[in-house]
Amino acid sequence: MSALEELGPVVGAGWLASRLGEVVVADVRWYLDGSSGHDAYLREHLPGAVWVDVDNDVSAAPSVTGGRHPLPDPASFADRLGRIGIGDDDVVVAYDDQGGGFAARLVWLLRRIGQPAALLDGGLDGWPGAREAGAVVRPPVTRVARPWPPDLLRTANEAQAAALAPGGVVLDARAHGRYTGEVALPGEVRTGHVPGAVSAPWAENLGADGLFLSPAELRERYGALGVAEGRDAIVYCGSGVTACHDLIALEHAGLPPAGLYAGSWSAWSADPERPIVAGPSPGGPG
Repeated sequence: MSALEELGPVVGAGWLASRLGEVVVADVRWYLDGSSGHDAYLREHLPGAVWVDVDNDVSAAPSVTGGRHPLPDPASFADRLGRIGIGDDDVVVAYDDQGGGFAARLVWLLRRIGQPAALLDGGLDGWPGAREAGAVVRPPVTRVARPWPPDLLRTANEAQAAALAPGGVVLDARAHGRYTGEVALPGEVRTGHVPGAVSAPWAENLGADGLFLSPAELRERYGALGVAEGRDAIVYCGSGVTACHDLIALEHAGLPPAGLYAGSWSAWSADPERPIVAGPSPGGPG
């Protein structure tokens, strides 16, 4: 069994507490309201945790076609993590303070290139141990640029086709109000969802205690949404970040791998040629 197979995509606080000196802990806090995740990190974080910036370390510069958080190219991703001091063979455990919705991006990318990485279940709020303040600096390292697996990164055309095909399913990981079109982020000029996509809010992967649902519960949840062996599953969100939480949940549930439409709603809605529907059902009202 490989190290990646041995380390599941989600680990508990007890597991991490017994291995703090053996893994790289990454703080990946980010806030939709524009608050500084880095400032929050400097105030307090898990012992030894390094700071990973969603905007710059696990994303390329925003663009109309790529959306708010395009995937970085493999060389840039390797360079950024190398500067932080995360080596090719390091085991990484990432967290945020919002149930893993943002830390999931780092975990999913690392796991897809074969590096052992996991989300800390419960995140910062579920950590029972000591915390520390200030920046943690690791010596920089040189990483090998590993290509993104092409079958796990999907285009807008593929998402559009899969959402309407009998053999496909497209999951919208945003909050349900954004799916229906009732809620918009500042700057969004079109609201709603990809025609045929089903609402699968990432936060519903968690129970009332802030921890992941059990694999059996997740299988039931995603089965009801249409995810099944042999169906082409694609996930999107606002900008390709929180969609990774659904992707991690699918893996945690033991379901087949799904693909990420990285441009997500920020790219889809910016293209006037892309159709949009609103309302609570995949095809719009009714």
